[in-house]
Amino acid sequence: MKANIHPQWYPEARVSCACGNSFITGSTLPEIRVEICSNCHPLFTGQQKFVDTLGQVDRFVKKLETSKAKQEEIKKILEARRAKVEVHKKERPSLKELLMKARKQVTS
Repeated sequence: MKANIHPQWYPEARVSCACGNSFITGSTLPEIRVEICSNCHPLFTGQQKFVDTLGQVDRFVKKLETSKAKQEEIKKILEARRAKVEVHKKERPSLKELLMKARKQVTS
């Protein structure tokens, strides 16, 4: 191996987890902080747990709620447009109705 190119090795590096668990291992860093370890990971514990480090779950739920609200608004707008078209159709007679009126006027 080449000399003076490798990082310093810490044989007793402390690893600290967010759950409070800590253990010692070898590393190139003297202290390591992790969010999940074997004591709190759902794979090892068998319990479901949301790990939300930066509010990602909250942001997702917020986006989901806003999208549902927008979909409801779009449905209301489309229903209003359909109702407007139906009212407009009822107010104006169709071509068939106009021709039938014209035919009745000519025959009478």
